[in-house]
Amino acid sequence: MPLDIVHSTCPHDCPSTCALEVERLGPSTIGKVHGARDNDYTAGVVCAKVARYAERQHHPDRLTRPLRRVGAKGIGIGAFEPMSWPDALDEVAEKLTAAAERHGAEAVWPYFYAGTMGLVQRDGIDRLRHAMGYSREKETICVALSDAGWLAGVGVKRGVDAREIADSELIVMWGGNPVATQVNVMTHISRARKERGAPFVVVDPYRTGTAAVADRHLMLRPGTDGALACAVMHVLFKEGFADWDYMNRYADAPKELEAHVESRTPEWAAAITGLSVEEIVDFARLYGRTRRSFIRVGYGFSRSRNGASNLHAVTCLPTVTGAWRHRGGGALYSNGGLYPIDRTLIKGLDVLDRSTRLLDQSRIGPILTGDRRDLGDGPPVTALFIQNTNPMSVCPDLAKVRQGFMRDDLFTCVHEQFMTDTAAMADIVLPATTFLEHDDVYIAGGHTYIQVARKVVEPPGEARPNHWVVCELARRLGAKHPGFAMSEWQIIDATLRASGLPDAETVHAKHWHDCALDFDGMHFLDGFGTPDKRFHFKADWSRVGSNHAGMPSLPDHYAVIDAPDALHPFRLVTAPARQFLNSSFTETPGSRRREQRPTVLIHGEDAEGLGIGEGDRVRVGNRQASIVVHARRFDGLQRGVAVIESIWPNGAFEEGLGVNALVSAEAAQPNGGAVFHDTAVWVRPA
Repeated sequence: MPLDIVHSTCPHDCPSTCALEVERLGPSTIGKVHGARDNDYTAGVVCAKVARYAERQHHPDRLTRPLRRVGAKGIGIGAFEPMSWPDALDEVAEKLTAAAERHGAEAVWPYFYAGTMGLVQRDGIDRLRHAMGYSREKETICVALSDAGWLAGVGVKRGVDAREIADSELIVMWGGNPVATQVNVMTHISRARKERGAPFVVVDPYRTGTAAVADRHLMLRPGTDGALACAVMHVLFKEGFADWDYMNRYADAPKELEAHVESRTPEWAAAITGLSVEEIVDFARLYGRTRRSFIRVGYGFSRSRNGASNLHAVTCLPTVTGAWRHRGGGALYSNGGLYPIDRTLIKGLDVLDRSTRLLDQSRIGPILTGDRRDLGDGPPVTALFIQNTNPMSVCPDLAKVRQGFMRDDLFTCVHEQFMTDTAAMADIVLPATTFLEHDDVYIAGGHTYIQVARKVVEPPGEARPNHWVVCELARRLGAKHPGFAMSEWQIIDATLRASGLPDAETVHAKHWHDCALDFDGMHFLDGFGTPDKRFHFKADWSRVGSNHAGMPSLPDHYAVIDAPDALHPFRLVTAPARQFLNSSFTETPGSRRREQRPTVLIHGEDAEGLGIGEGDRVRVGNRQASIVVHARRFDGLQRGVAVIESIWPNGAFEEGLGVNALVSAEAAQPNGGAVFHDTAVWVRPA
């Protein structure tokens, strides 16, 4: 009997948003998950953790009933008792109403992020927020810094189609690890290497899985990418690799840039980056003489106090060489701005009041502990309704986040699939569906397809979709908006029609709809997204954020990072792990078995000097906190650099506090953004 194969879309916080083929074994059961073979971006490939998604889908610890906390916060499932859905929703509505009546509507903060990339199930919480006048959320965890850096030069959030990587003659992966986070990218890179002999270069502070398979790895110090990019441009101008015809037609200030980088020599950059002069010059010459050069811009190197500036500097490179002219040439950060999606219905933008307070999601710790820099003249946050995220694990300054969640006067409702660190802090926990148990529509950063996916299997127990919960709360709260009376499918269909796209049934029947522009559009040969249609070497940071004082307009090394000192001699990178995706998949046995335990990678000579042996317990700390992990000697990074991969649950650490306890909640320039990879620490035997 042939397998029942159902098309779907991976919703997890990943630029690939892979097209999937799911083995359906019964009304409530799946088998293996495969990448869709007839999608030319996914190309039949999917990451290992999603391939074994049945582990997560059918995990015995899935939440299946609404729960009320009757024990202490933070204990977990043993502190909860079951309750009915009507009682749970009634109680949540009563608590939100009480908070609003006592302090005003802004005391309620619906809090969410991209645990699902589906637009209806992720963003529908905003419709409730706007209809009720609750505090707004500034989304800064992931892309605030990278968006700012890209928009400063390019002006619009899109780039060259990733499928063109296969036609490239040089691929540069700058600040990303697609072996772990965007496996489809590696498929297209492999084609270019095999069919065209294209060299593959990785720029990253440590030898990731991607760097390990590259032809060349530029292993620089964290936070110094801008210096490397400037030195490369110095060589490009000095040795005649600059395309003056292209720059004069498409860029704003090429002569100013040339004069500016004249002093940004490879020697200057070597002292900052820790790379050798030869490494910098050889890479610059390789890049300069290769017209079909494709830079896949990653997210990682932007998560620093100078991250936006660094990313802008990197985007200048294909403009100096004119690589944008050529098929397989140019750069891509994200195509998130490519899709003509009208989100009015999904988000309730027609009832948005922009005077309502805007709170930074990355600063939830300071917000919940009453920091007036965040709260302004408004009320304290006394009620949280959380979907699609796990702030007690993923947010900066975790000690302060925990302090905030422990407040006796804070009511928290969490809608989740598992008893996460955040759910364990809640008063009410509601069981949520996975992507295989509801309908949704998806866009992506890494490719150009809109995808519509329908429910594949029935949910376990009483798990309910985000959209259903939002609508049920809206009914109890008296929130008014047409979207609350519509099904997911009706919202998907109406949204696509309002956006001038094919209707939901058409997109679903074809599995996806390609929104790619023609060659000139994807390569900006009809102009960049800036007001003057030129690429801006000279960034006007005021266009992308209000906190821009001191930022260099021309690309440079912006020396505002948390630099090492005598007390904190290491620069810490909190990188993603291959088997986890943020805090998702940390509950599955296959992923946990492969990741083993929280570990810090340090150079063997550093370990020797500290008296640290392989596998030893060590304490890593700074002025904020310290944590205990195990050491691994590793020569794939520079001395003075430490790497802790993955976001393990807090309970995986000896003292119950995870790696983000070390990360500052400082908002980076120019428009906020979490600085996960910008932390100076000490390391010592535990």
